[in-house]
Amino acid sequence: MMRLKKRLGLSFVIGLALAIVIGYTTPPLASDAAKPASDTSWKFHDIVDVNFVMQQIKVPMPEDVMIIDARPKRVKYDKGHIPMAVSIPDSQFAKMTDQLPKDKNALLIFYCGGLKCKLSHKSAAKAEKLGYTNVKVFAEGFPRYMKVAGNYAGVSADWVKKQIDKKADIVLIDSRPKRKKYNKGHIPTAISIPDMQFDKLTNELPEDKNKPLVFYCGGFKCKLSHKSAKKAIALGYTKVKVFAAAYPAWKAAYGEAAASSTKAGKAQLKAGKEEGSIDTETFKKVVKSSPESIYLIDVRDPDEFAGGSFTTAVNMPVDTLEEKIKTLPTDKPIVFICGTGARSGESFYMVQDLRPEMKNVFYLEGELTFNKDGSFKITEPAS
Repeated sequence: MMRLKKRLGLSFVIGLALAIVIGYTTPPLASDAAKPASDTSWKFHDIVDVNFVMQQIKVPMPEDVMIIDARPKRVKYDKGHIPMAVSIPDSQFAKMTDQLPKDKNALLIFYCGGLKCKLSHKSAAKAEKLGYTNVKVFAEGFPRYMKVAGNYAGVSADWVKKQIDKKADIVLIDSRPKRKKYNKGHIPTAISIPDMQFDKLTNELPEDKNKPLVFYCGGFKCKLSHKSAKKAIALGYTKVKVFAAAYPAWKAAYGEAAASSTKAGKAQLKAGKEEGSIDTETFKKVVKSSPESIYLIDVRDPDEFAGGSFTTAVNMPVDTLEEKIKTLPTDKPIVFICGTGARSGESFYMVQDLRPEMKNVFYLEGELTFNKDGSFKITEPAS
């Protein structure tokens, strides 16, 4: 019996020693059981960062690039979105596929409310199933954009209308040329601070740098409001927004606003319906048959000019025109062109103001676009 106890005692000691050497772990308790890994299967496979997105934001947007806000329109997009982004809520995706580019190789960038938001990932997957081959997701979304862009967001026509109706404490600013555009019609309550005159009219801005400023101009192809917004941010304004769809969208949704009175002088030489404008058909014939007979000045920004213009055109951005206006030739007619008729019209009136002796000056009214093959299209404004 004593021998048995000794053997059992020895076995216990040996077992304890082995447990110490080998390592002994107690079975995990139910509360300590490994938690299942979070499901990430919903995440899209091609994620881009904010720098990539910022590089794609251009005015106007290239036809083969679209930035898409997958959040609900009324509660999110209307109040603030990445400028130039279109609203295609994920819940409405199937009903709005006609808004996607026809080119299935176009770059599509979806975004929503941040890293925890699934909407952009879901929409991206749907787009890929439709055959789109270049689909990305900006997973950090609108919150990340706002941190980088410095409170520079886009808003919708519906949002602007609500602010006007409830008499919100905002300043609505029309960045278009005053005499050519603003005086002929603008959004109610808006004040005129043409981008060309921004630096001279900063006294029109509120002293309170925290008061919301909303800039607009001639639509998605117009840069003026974006340029003015960035200037306002540089001055220290903290709540700057851009209504990129602008006055054309406002007119489509709520009708044309009453025009302001103006004392614009009568031009002696004009062939179009508007003061100083050239008849569209006449312009087409001249640039095709005898382009050397006119001095054609493209007043768009250099990057727009590089994207396509007439071979005989000279690039003279409207921001630089005032300092160069004394050098304009007088030996043949001058015709100013831009993308929408806004900057070219402003150029015409600038000549009228600073060189009134020049009478043979015109501008092209309407939307002017250039194709990759060098051809062009002029869309006359609605009468």
